[in-house]
Amino acid sequence: MCANTTLHEIESMLGPPAHSGEGYLIYQGDCMDYLKHLEDGALALTVTSPPYNIGKEYESIREIDHYIEWCKRWIHELYRVTSDNGSFWLNLGYVALASRAKAIPIPYLLWDQVPFFMLQEIVWNYGAGVAAKRTFSPRNEKFLWYVKNPDDYVFNLDDIRDPSVKYPNQKKNGKLKCNPLGKNPTDVWQIPKVTSGKDRSSKERTLHPAQFPIAVVERIVKACSAPGDIVLDPFLGSGSLIEAALRSERLAIGFEINPKYVDLAAKRVRAFLRARGQQLAQRPLFR
Repeated sequence: MCANTTLHEIESMLGPPAHSGEGYLIYQGDCMDYLKHLEDGALALTVTSPPYNIGKEYESIREIDHYIEWCKRWIHELYRVTSDNGSFWLNLGYVALASRAKAIPIPYLLWDQVPFFMLQEIVWNYGAGVAAKRTFSPRNEKFLWYVKNPDDYVFNLDDIRDPSVKYPNQKKNGKLKCNPLGKNPTDVWQIPKVTSGKDRSSKERTLHPAQFPIAVVERIVKACSAPGDIVLDPFLGSGSLIEAALRSERLAIGFEINPKYVDLAAKRVRAFLRARGQQLAQRPLFR
C-alpha cells in the first residue's frame, strides 16, 4: 500500500477511534498495539516527540537500555508503515547518564537503532527557558529528519520558504538572485516555545506539559507531505500534529495512551475546526 491510503482504510485496519471528525482519527492506547495493524507503506509522514524518560507526569522511568530497546521497536514499526518516499521526524531531548553525562541528547543513543536514512539534524532554538548557574542556559532541542529513500523523498521547498529576505530585488546579470517566494530556511529554526504562566502564557497553550508549537509542526508537514496525505503522531499529546495537518490540508491520525490527553487533543481539534468553520462562514460571497 502507498501513501494515498484513505482514513476509511485506516479505520478498517485499526477499528473505531476514540474521537474522529473531518480529516482526523484519534485512538486511545499504546502505539505498538495500533502500528502492528497498519499495512506496509500506509503513511506518508510521521512527526513525533515520544517521552524523554526523564520523569514527566505522563511517563514511567525505564532503565536506559530498556528505553532504547522500546524506541527501537516502535521506530522499526514506523519504518514498515512509511511509504517509499516518506519521512519520519523525531524530536527528543536530553537524558542524564550516571557517571557519564549530565545531559546527553537521546538521539545520540539511538544512532544505530534507526532503520531510516538520517538526512538532516534541525536545531530548534526556542528562546525562553531555564536559567542555569553552572552551565550555559539550554535553549534548543533537536529534530532529526529521517527518510526511507535518500534518493526519493518529498520536500516542498516553495511551500515553506522564508519571505524575510534582506535584499529581495537584488539581481545578477539581469536576473533576481533570490527566489521571489523567499529563501530556504536554515537548519536552525528560531521559533518561540509554547510558554505557560500568568501574563506570559502562549495563546495556543493547553494543559499538556510538553506541547509542540504549531509553527514548528506545520513547517514540517508542509515540507514533507502533500495535500491529502495522511500524517501520524504515535505520541499525540496535546494534538498539535493534527491541528497542523488540518491547517495544511492534510489528514491526520494520532495515538495517545493517556485518556486525559486524548480528550484534551480532541477538544482542541474540535475548537480549531469550529473556529475555522466560523471564519469561512463570515467570508463575503463576492469580492
